[in-house]
Amino acid sequence: MLNTKDRQWVAAKAEITEQQVNAITELLADGSTVPFIARYRKEKTGGLDEVSILLVEEGLSYLKELNERKTTVVKTIEEQGKLTLELKQKIESIHVKQELEDLYLPFKPRRRTKGMIAREQGLAPLADAILSGSGSELADLAAEFVNVEKGVETAETALSGACYIVAELFSENADFRKRVRDFVYRKGVLESMAVKDWEGKRSKYEQYYEYREMASAIPSHRVLAIRRGEREKVLKTKLEVDRELIARLEGERMIPVSHPYREWLGVVLDDALVRLVLPSIELDIRGEMKKRADDEAISVFAANLEKLLLAAPAGNIPVLGVDPGYRTGCKIVALDGTGKLLAHDVIYPTKPREDTEGSRNKTLALMKKHGLKAVAIGNGTASRETEAFIRSIVDEGIVVIVVSESGASVYSASDVAREEFPDCDLTVRGAVSIGRRFQDPLSELVKIDPKAIGVGQYQHDVNQALLKRKLDTTVVSVVNRVGVDVNIASRHLLSYVSGIGETLATNIVAHRDENGPFQNRKGLKTVRMFGPKAFQQSAGFLRIRNGETPLDNTGIHPESYQLVTKMAMSAGIKSNELIQNDKILDKLPLEKLISDDFGLPTLRDIVKELKAPGRDPREKFEPFEFAAGIESLADLEEGMILNGIVTNVTDFGAFVDIGVHQDGLVHVSQLSNKFVKSPKDVVSVGDRIKARVVSVDTELKRISLSMKELENRSSGEKKKR
Repeated sequence: MLNTKDRQWVAAKAEITEQQVNAITELLADGSTVPFIARYRKEKTGGLDEVSILLVEEGLSYLKELNERKTTVVKTIEEQGKLTLELKQKIESIHVKQELEDLYLPFKPRRRTKGMIAREQGLAPLADAILSGSGSELADLAAEFVNVEKGVETAETALSGACYIVAELFSENADFRKRVRDFVYRKGVLESMAVKDWEGKRSKYEQYYEYREMASAIPSHRVLAIRRGEREKVLKTKLEVDRELIARLEGERMIPVSHPYREWLGVVLDDALVRLVLPSIELDIRGEMKKRADDEAISVFAANLEKLLLAAPAGNIPVLGVDPGYRTGCKIVALDGTGKLLAHDVIYPTKPREDTEGSRNKTLALMKKHGLKAVAIGNGTASRETEAFIRSIVDEGIVVIVVSESGASVYSASDVAREEFPDCDLTVRGAVSIGRRFQDPLSELVKIDPKAIGVGQYQHDVNQALLKRKLDTTVVSVVNRVGVDVNIASRHLLSYVSGIGETLATNIVAHRDENGPFQNRKGLKTVRMFGPKAFQQSAGFLRIRNGETPLDNTGIHPESYQLVTKMAMSAGIKSNELIQNDKILDKLPLEKLISDDFGLPTLRDIVKELKAPGRDPREKFEPFEFAAGIESLADLEEGMILNGIVTNVTDFGAFVDIGVHQDGLVHVSQLSNKFVKSPKDVVSVGDRIKARVVSVDTELKRISLSMKELENRSSGEKKKR
């Protein structure tokens, strides 16, 4: 259990009560997952959502690391014989890692310094005398410490040594360092400029050739862009700060006005700032800027990934998956309604090996033989030409759509793909992935490393461990929100279900293959290693369609089935008769059914599930078409209004696929006629929008778009509906 101060800190961080922190801590310690707690333990948490629960989980993880570090620091200081009760209490009260390191600095083992050498020369008493203000003239005071044998030949040498000691004492003052750090963070200015070899040359970093912005205000995407520019040796940077102002302010705070050596100490304080404090503080500030930028960029990536995973599924429609190409042709695959590969072939509808008649015959024969009702084409090389060809040969009722193939090549070469299709080459696997993304994006995308999907902002520049953790959390959240059909889900999809993981997912599939489909949720208990805890955590998120128990196809947890029976009895009907019976459900006296274990939140969730059993929270699939005849940058003209799909949302705008193999950018200032604080307030990944071409830079392959004065449905508007 957390101590009072730690509990208060976590509660403040998550903006919840201490009681809620305690409840979540206990549930997590008991092995409950975040999705399970958010969905099935609302009475204990006060109805907290996943965001708040994750904040508590992150806070607990941070405290664990911090407390482990505190233990090491206390032990080290104690071994030096310098640990006081006051110092120990200070350490125990800290909740910021950097403040702990500042406090530990004077005791930290380090290389030999000028101050250490001065102490070895016996000059520590001189430094103490100067700090205490003995009243003697400095020269007279220093003369008493001249010692030729120890290398202190003159009074000036003694004063110089005392200066090093006092400067180190100043620099090791934790409060002083904190104030300086806060000042530099608030008032410091980051400057970037082109290195000499790039001056006057065009590059993607040219907007940062002469750039200045407050360190505390610079957006994450600019921090990461400038850092990448530095790494690629196009930019150089410096952090500007008013050192004289800091020295004056800190001099007034740290050196009494009446001190007899005030002027000398002021010079020493300035030396401590320039030589010992500001260089390390600048590293701290740059590190903090990077951390803040990472956090923001990772949040953007996670939000985009969530939208992509929640993309509307077309459903169990037999489809022709097409991986387009020029020289090597287009790989086509026939998939049945469950995504099973039925057949594959290669066609050449475009130059240089154009075979229009043969491609037409192969495509139509494959579609007719397997009863395919749709064609999904990857949006890579030759996609628009291939789309035009397909549309010219298929019947009007066939759905033809271009889908994102981002990450498909990564999947094709993965162990997952080799396991699924050991006898197929990379291109066939890629075409299968494209076709399946049309049927059910979530089921297919979970097989791909989220970083390879390409909906992030400088994703290769951020903290990779933190990125992976955040993206994995996002996938888990979406999978459990949607629910998983246990009888058709792949091992990879099942592994993200609350309480399951890779081992149990493998065992579920093996059991299913050997014994046939599960008839009810209880049957999961017969799976090898599927114990009571795994059942508790996962059962509510697993669906069994057309099984023995209708409730098994809902988000109602088996532990609540008896509650459904009570609901039915109170209405004088059977449990099955409650399903989709809105008239009865709306009249149920829920308050009378409240018990110690189940409160109104759970009862209301049950009613919601009974009204729409097995409801998919994703939006309904709608076909989409790019503008005909617009296939490359050369086809674009300023002023054109085109259909597009939002492929990525960043802090500075939204990238939009308009069908020319190069996404255009709608800058945040061009998203709406009204002021837009954040692009995510207006658009989301997957939104279908209209955009006007503002400009085209063929040299840098940049397309500028605008959504101003055009009728577009924002993601916020869609949510309201």
